[in-house]
This record gives sequence, structure tokens and C-alpha cells, in this order.
Amino acid sequence: MASPIFSIRQVSVRFLNNVLFNQLNFTVNKGENWALVGESGSGKSTLLQTIAGNFNITGGEIRYHFFEDYLAQHPGNPDHLTHHKLVAIVEAKHHFKNLSNTGDFYYQQRYNSSDSEDALTVAEYLHTIKPAPQPNIYWHFDKIIATLKLDQLSDKQLIKLSNGETKRLRIAAALLKNPVLLLMDSPLTGLDVQTRKEFNGVINEITKSGITVVMATSPYEIPDAITNVAGLKSGVITNSIAKADFKPELVEPKQDDNIDKDELRSLLNTHNTESDYQQIISMNNVHVKYGSNVILNEVDWQVNPGDRWALLGHNGAGKSTLLSLINGDNPQAYANDIILFDKKRGTGESIWDIKKKIGFVSPELHQYFPTDNSCLQIIESGYYDTLGLFRPSNKEKAETALRWMRALEIDKYARTLLKNIPASAQRLCLLARALIKNPPLLIFDEPCQGMDSHQQQHFKNLVDTICSLSKVTLIYVTHYQHEIPESVDKVLKLEKGEVVV
Repeated sequence: MASPIFSIRQVSVRFLNNVLFNQLNFTVNKGENWALVGESGSGKSTLLQTIAGNFNITGGEIRYHFFEDYLAQHPGNPDHLTHHKLVAIVEAKHHFKNLSNTGDFYYQQRYNSSDSEDALTVAEYLHTIKPAPQPNIYWHFDKIIATLKLDQLSDKQLIKLSNGETKRLRIAAALLKNPVLLLMDSPLTGLDVQTRKEFNGVINEITKSGITVVMATSPYEIPDAITNVAGLKSGVITNSIAKADFKPELVEPKQDDNIDKDELRSLLNTHNTESDYQQIISMNNVHVKYGSNVILNEVDWQVNPGDRWALLGHNGAGKSTLLSLINGDNPQAYANDIILFDKKRGTGESIWDIKKKIGFVSPELHQYFPTDNSCLQIIESGYYDTLGLFRPSNKEKAETALRWMRALEIDKYARTLLKNIPASAQRLCLLARALIKNPPLLIFDEPCQGMDSHQQQHFKNLVDTICSLSKVTLIYVTHYQHEIPESVDKVLKLEKGEVVV
């Protein structure tokens, strides 16, 4: 008979006024490693949090058999452990604190050298993590640094890590705990092509070391070490199947995608911004470094009105830093020869003059965006380039925000706080916020992270339709070739801070 790691029996979970799970049953046995798949909002992240014990259950029970085994081996529990100490979870967002421990980082902090000093380095952060008491520590500091290739990042401050580098660090931090159970929420999100290939081997080694893995992931990116797949829909496990018998279409059926071009044309005409520019971006011999670390080296880039660019490169190649020079977030723009919207940086324009001409979204912006406004308020704030709405709502602007929500298929969340909706829907809200003012330049940095296949395709079609109906200039960043819109016809590729294409 199979020996369970944990079992969930007839469990019900409520949050606010919502029933997240009702009489849920789910068991993971020793030797099994599970992938959780399903559409956005199906309950994958919620199930991971439930397994971790981070939700209050209102019925049924969760038994942590691995912890019962531990207590049997350690009578009296001399280390006063709870099951939480033997579980590690890699969530979709990080929760790094600054050195003074007074609060979380803020978005622009990574680009301001004096402020970013208030951050641990990678090595310092990892040394703060203590493993649970065990006779044999398999995942020690040196092994983790080597396995996840963090040696070049050891002295880098947390706030300056790229999105993909941050994901590798958080997996490292989870492994340092040497857990019995490792829960991972979309671990491949934000990783470049090479790192995603290597990740398969990392998961193999993790499972061979005796750790049980349960991960939420795309049905198209299930590592070899996974043995079973659970498909979720609307908070219900609809099928549990051996990975060998699993097909992605079981959980992501093809759906028709119809975009109302007339409505989109009307939205694009609702708020017109001046767009008669000779140059959108002109960079000449741009050089950015922090201390002795060169981030961008002799970068030349000309972006003309109506251009549609893909900006590509590995994690840490310098893409986010390059975008920060354009978006007004990086003070090193003043020390370089950069022209934005026909004006040389440092000739009197304010950051807000720049931001009002740009619709911007990125994983970092999502990470640090305040979440206590309703989704409708968040989108309306795009008119003012503020991180949330800090003035009374304007009726006409709110109606336009709702129309954009319908275009992105998220209008059902209009009155819901941003923090209470699925991560993929949060990203779509920030995309609507970027689109609402119809800016001359759109910068989409990994916009499809965490979206299911339908959401990705719908957004890609939406971008192509916007490009066909307007003269908008586009910069699109992704690690997935299939996400690049058809309208993109130019490529700038960075490698270690230098242009290679």
C-alpha cells in the first residue's frame, strides 16, 4: 500500500466571501512528484498555499504524514518543530525586506545606488536561511550555489537582480531549508531559454535527493521528474493522471478568440496623445555600470515612430536596465547620450513628461505595485502615471477603464481589490493601465508571464490589432518566441550588456 506524504480530506477553504475549495480531496504519496495545471484562476496557487498550511480550512482535515513520521523518530520533538519547518514554498512573488527591515523594496530603488545599498547581497541573504534539523544535510550552501549557477551573483544586491535571477535565488533559498516537501508556483516563469533547459536537470536532482515536489506550471512545461498531473478548474480537481498519459488539451481546450476591432478603434481614439516625433529613442554609446560591474557597454539603438521591436537576451543581459533608461527610472540616463521623443535627457524635461508618453508594464512593476486599490482604480491611474489612484475617480475615465477591462476579458474583477485576484489577471490589469492613455510608445516587458494559453493568445492578438489600427511604437520583451506578436519586425539582442544583433 502506498505511503502518503500528505493527504487532504474533504477540505473546504474560504477567503473573504469566496469559497476557494469545497470538500477537496488530494493525496501525494512517497515517490510521487506532482504538477498542477489549469487555466488562470483555476486554483493552482491556492492549492499550493492550502498544502503549505497558509489558509484556514473550514472543514475536513490536512494530515502531514511526513511530520508524523518525524515526530515518531524524534520523541518529545526536541527542536520544537512544526510541519511548516519541513515545507518550503517558492511563491509567484518574492518578499524580500531591506537591510533596516522597515519594509519592502520599492520599484525605482534598484536603479538608485545610494538606496540600493540598503539591501542584502545574494550570499548574505542565503546565509540567513537555516535548514531544519536533519542528520544529513544534502543541500548545503556550496552545492546550491553551483547547481543554480549563483556564483557570479554572490556579491550582487537582491534589488539589482533580474526577474530570472531572482527566481533562481528563491529556488536556492527554498532548497537551503532542506525540506521534505517543496512547493513551487510557476518556477519557470521569467527564466531564459538556457536556464529553462537546465531546470529539468535541477528538478531531477531535487527529487533524487528525497524531496517531494508539487508545482504549479504550464501544461507544456512539465519536468521529466514529475510523475503525476492534477488538472484544476474553478477550484475543483477535474482529473488526476499519470504524467505519461497526460495531454495539455485535457486542461486547456482551444477557444475562439474574437476581437472587436470597432470597439478597439474607438478606445484608441478616446485619449489621443501627441505622436508627431522624429525620433522616439536615440541611444549613442550608452554605458551603465555600478561600481566595477558593467551592465550596458557601448549600446547604440535608434527607434523611430511606428517601429515594433523585440528586445531579447538572457537573464541579466541588461534588458531591464536598458528599459529603465527609457522609462525615466534610472538616473544614469543623465550621464549618457540619450534622446527620448526628440529631447535630449537632461535638457529640462521631467520624469513625468517622459512617463506620460509611455505605456509600461514589467515583472518588477508587478512585484512592487501597491494592491489595495480596486482593479478599475488601478487601470484609471494609468492616466496619471501613479501607482494607484490618489484622487477622486473621473466618471468618463472610469468608463474607459471598464471598456479596456472588457477588451482584456477581465471586467468581472472591476470592483475587486487587485490583491484578491489571480496573478495573471493582475498582470492584465497593469496592461490595461499601460494602454488606457493611448501613448505613442508601449513597452511590454514579459507581459504574458503567468497567463494561460488563451490569455496569451488573446493578448498577442490584441497587440497586433492595436498595431494595425494605430501608429504606436512597440518594444516587446520575452523569453518565449511564440509570444512575440506578428507585428514585431525588428530585433535588438543583448548579451552581457552588449548588442549582438
